[in-house]
Amino acid sequence: MDENPIARVNESYLYESDIEGLVPKGTSKEDSILMVNAYVNRWARQLLLMDGALVNLPEKKQDEFAKLVSQYKNDLYTKAYLEGLVKKNIDTLVEQEEAEKFYEANKESFKLNDDLIQFRYISLPLNPINLDTITKRFKRFEANDIAYLDSISVQFKSYSLNDSLWIKLNRVVEKIPIITNSNKDQLLKKTNFLQLKDSLNLYLMQVNDVRLQNDYAPLDYVSTSIKKIVINKRKLELIKQLENDITKDAIKNNKFQTYN
Repeated sequence: MDENPIARVNESYLYESDIEGLVPKGTSKEDSILMVNAYVNRWARQLLLMDGALVNLPEKKQDEFAKLVSQYKNDLYTKAYLEGLVKKNIDTLVEQEEAEKFYEANKESFKLNDDLIQFRYISLPLNPINLDTITKRFKRFEANDIAYLDSISVQFKSYSLNDSLWIKLNRVVEKIPIITNSNKDQLLKKTNFLQLKDSLNLYLMQVNDVRLQNDYAPLDYVSTSIKKIVINKRKLELIKQLENDITKDAIKNNKFQTYN
């Protein structure tokens, strides 16, 4: 049996199957009615406006739009097809040597807009009983010291012992209350140890390395960006190659000809 329509605009019909899945399960009857009515009204308005456009827009303008629609369809299909081919064929492994070569060749593009630091810190309650031991191990920071600090980390208010990561200094100011715009320059000294306190906490900080604004960014800080750039460059080259290969194959198989 033919499905009964739920709405009509001129010669176009809307059926229940067209709105299947529109209303989420568990929606109340009242809300369901509101959602369906809103959808039907939007559907009707769009068709009415489209019908009005077809009647009132000049034929030349309609031809322009038809060409744009056709081009957009072609672009969607060809983009999806090429992306599938690229995904299947592209090499996404960027060796360290290639990343270093790209970095050196484009070093001027990797100047810093912010100060960076590598550092570790511990935030403790005021006057901890084992402060001397903690400070000694925190500064020395050998393997057994790291294990010790990890084992007592429950005592810390907050901490970060990974001093191999590069962090923007402004983020440090946001994260650690004792660091302010007036004293943050104290951190911009290589291998600098700081012990500061406020009314609630004691802070131990050890700076491992720094890079100042307008210095070249460390390679490990921009390595992810470099890999993305290299892979994107490969992608563009592969697309060009695929387009050329497709054209050559079409000529070879007599699917593409040009006439003088």
